Amino acid sequence: MKKVNPKAILRSAIPLPAKAYYPPRGRYRADSLISYLDNFGSADTVIIGLTDQDISTRNVNITDWGVMGLGFQPGNACVVSTYRLNKAKLAAQFCKLALHELGHTQGLAHCPVKGCFMRDAKGGNHLDEETAFCASCTKFLKSKAGTC
Repeated sequence: MKKVNPKAILRSAIPLPAKAYYPPRGRYRADSLISYLDNFGSADTVIIGLTDQDISTRNVNITDWGVMGLGFQPGNACVVSTYRLNKAKLAAQFCKLALHELGHTQGLAHCPVKGCFMRDAKGGNHLDEETAFCASCTKFLKSKAGTC
């Protein structure tokens, strides 16, 4: 994280909140984790929670959809999990996933461009195919740079 953003502040691990645990599937609800993380930041801060636990959210008609990460669009917090990542490619996949969720916090939606960090996983892991933000997503982020 420090390589991508030298201003990043890394904090010590904290326990996951018990109220975010979803016993029927043995997962933590990502939206509840984000709400919890919101308590640690301020209006000019983005918090990214990192975990190795399985996380989930609601997806259309599916009550408990397992995800790699979740970020509110826009928002001040997001969460990423290494649980569903390829362990042999963990560092590279983790960085791409973190950039994806941080993109959501800046207001970026999912992108249809194959290879863009903002591509929707749609239940799979396509992180190895992602290489950068596409031209449209890059333009959006650059337009936000003066406001962040």
